[in-house]
Amino acid sequence: MKLSHGFDALIIAWFAVFGCIQAVTLEVKDGDSTCIKAELSASFSITYNTLNSTRTATFSLPDSAAVDTGSSSCGTSGNLPWLVAVFGSGHALGLSFSTNGSLYTVANLSLQYNLSDSSIFPEANSSDVVTVVSASVGIWAPINTTYRCVSNTTFRVGEATVTFSDMRLEAYMPGNDLSPNESVCMADQGSTAAPPTTASTTTTAAPAPTPTPPGTPEQGTYSIKNSSGTVCLLAQMGLQLNVSYFSPSQNKTIQEIANLTPNLTSISGSCEASSATLVLTQEQTTTLSFTFTLNSTTNKYHLSGINLLANWSDMTGNVTCHKHTCFSSPL
Repeated sequence: MKLSHGFDALIIAWFAVFGCIQAVTLEVKDGDSTCIKAELSASFSITYNTLNSTRTATFSLPDSAAVDTGSSSCGTSGNLPWLVAVFGSGHALGLSFSTNGSLYTVANLSLQYNLSDSSIFPEANSSDVVTVVSASVGIWAPINTTYRCVSNTTFRVGEATVTFSDMRLEAYMPGNDLSPNESVCMADQGSTAAPPTTASTTTTAAPAPTPTPPGTPEQGTYSIKNSSGTVCLLAQMGLQLNVSYFSPSQNKTIQEIANLTPNLTSISGSCEASSATLVLTQEQTTTLSFTFTLNSTTNKYHLSGINLLANWSDMTGNVTCHKHTCFSSPL
């Protein structure tokens, strides 16, 4: 097994453009109290097999989707809160949540689809009900704050993709209405103009210094050898990290961009029969790991996971990122 990959930047969101889809409102309640509320649109693209070929089914979350009260819950001791919406002939979309006390995040995104539904999967060679799950999809916000993302945001879940848009979401709610305080996703921030400023007639505060962008990352060559001393994984790439986290000194969520420097980076990892792992550590403050997995159908390896552990200046604790989502844990 020998891999060679080139990357200009990593840990970025993927976006896809779909047509206008009607938003649905979903609520999970504990008695009369709402603990999870979501207003969102969603579309799905699923690859499936017929007798002679492979097809892709594309469909949307209908406005008839409803909360499955049997599967959804506000969470109990040892169990995460779940929002599960059911629709059509045996299909379901699920979001589970976790919190560290200051932030909440979508811990798992799940999709259940019924291949026997011929209106969506015509000529499918299976009638199975398939459930796929993706962990840490990059949806998070401070407690008592609504997560908002109007832009289309696509996540891969198994052989499917889920695209959200027009999303407003809150978990661990103190009341029955979405908080007026909003945490806006990076995609929306990039398309929103800065608010106008008002000139002062007395004194003008000096603007905060703007961090200097690190520029294009230096390309490094990273390799892993197997037990016989043969190179089993080879990666040539420049690595740039773009991480958002809460800054206590600025009392807000900030974005920091950093490059990995090859000559300051240590390399470890392993190669197995159907997977390989590359772990890069820079100055004990940044650990970035890549997981490559063999697709048994195509007999090719693909990048299946990216994890980041960072402990940078002005962080209140370690920040751990899986794919696109970051969590802060106290030091």
